[in-house]
Amino acid sequence: MALAAYSSSAISGSISSRSITSQELKAPQIGSFRPFVRSPVGNSSRRRCSVNPVYAESKRSDSIVPLAATMVVPELVEKVVETEDFEKLAKDLENASPLEIMDKALEKFGNDIAIAFSGAEDVALIEYARLTGRPFRVFSLDTGRLNPETYRYFDEVEKHYGVRIEYMFPDAVEVQGLVRNKGLFSFYEDGHQECCRVRKVRPLRRALKGLRAWITGQRKDQSPGTRAEIPVVQIDPSFEGMEGGVGSLIKWNPVANVEGRDIWNFLRAMNVPVNSLHSKGYVSIGCEPCTRPVLPGQHEREGRWWWEDSKAKECGLHKGNIKQEEEPQLNGASHTNGNATVADIFNTQSLVTLSRTGIENLAKLESRREPWLVVLYAPWCPFCQAMEGSYVELAEKLAGSGVKVGKFRADGEHKAFAQRELQLGSFPTILFFPRHSSRPIKYSSEKRDVDSLMAFVNALR
Repeated sequence: MALAAYSSSAISGSISSRSITSQELKAPQIGSFRPFVRSPVGNSSRRRCSVNPVYAESKRSDSIVPLAATMVVPELVEKVVETEDFEKLAKDLENASPLEIMDKALEKFGNDIAIAFSGAEDVALIEYARLTGRPFRVFSLDTGRLNPETYRYFDEVEKHYGVRIEYMFPDAVEVQGLVRNKGLFSFYEDGHQECCRVRKVRPLRRALKGLRAWITGQRKDQSPGTRAEIPVVQIDPSFEGMEGGVGSLIKWNPVANVEGRDIWNFLRAMNVPVNSLHSKGYVSIGCEPCTRPVLPGQHEREGRWWWEDSKAKECGLHKGNIKQEEEPQLNGASHTNGNATVADIFNTQSLVTLSRTGIENLAKLESRREPWLVVLYAPWCPFCQAMEGSYVELAEKLAGSGVKVGKFRADGEHKAFAQRELQLGSFPTILFFPRHSSRPIKYSSEKRDVDSLMAFVNALR
């Protein structure tokens, strides 16, 4: 989707009727209220409510006038609660520009929505919000482990836009307990989820309880394994808003359909300040111990939690993106999931189907006549299904090249074995068995196109 142009004629209609400078768009400070703001042009009678801080409690009535002196018999009026079909709205906005989506979000939720800012290229969200001419709020999660460059960047953004970022911090007692029990770098040994839960997810949960909606910088091309299907607006599947309960929080993803290169073209065109880490090879930026630069050609998310499997590369803020995999029992060439039968995949004469005994023998060999490339898969897994075409094409290209290509169905009763002996973390897992080494080499990239897989094979055979 092409980004909107930002000439004076492009920002039309309701957007062009407002003209608020960046100095007028200051976000409220935590514990304070935004003063009344009136748009100087158009809708002059429309009031802007005072802004509650992100974690604000419900408003109380502290009137000193005795209740009895003001009591009247109320008329019985039936209250009509309007509900919005956000799936329909997402379809209606599917081809809209990020600016249009941002404007709709701010118009619909006013003071009860805020932009989640991580200190990376999602600064584009703040620029889009500024261009709408509407008041907006920005919050960020300070985990206590961000890069120094990111903290300096926060300050630069505040000064550039004349806003005050509302920072959320982890609970000090929880952090103390985690570090004292497991050390400062336990995530390298047992995964990042526990640390992220303490430092990011729980602070975010507190922040969102003071909102009815939030705005994120998620894009479909950021993580093919977990973000490929995100809509531009949705009911948040993981968190609750101020009213509580399922469906009480709306999640907006204005740049869901925008590619990374177009985001950067936009930032350059608008002369938006960016995090200095980007010039050092960082693309996706998180906490300092869990983020590293990526090499040319690597996917941007490969710089995050690089020691873990591709499917695990969500910190929990967007855990609703990860589809829960059902694990039916192994049942021949197909399996039954409820009433549906899913056929086997990766079917071609150029590919060898390995049994449990076959893969065990292959793994035990210290010297092989030819190297092997093997995918550990489950036919019901959508990620395995998505790479079927590229893996079959790869097998056909490698036919007669001296590299054997195989598959091993590793779900059901074989999953524990595959996890223990074959480095299975999530489906699909791709292994290369060299000629003169017993230990297979795991393919760690999320890119599963033919060219990327072929480059992996050529680098090792």
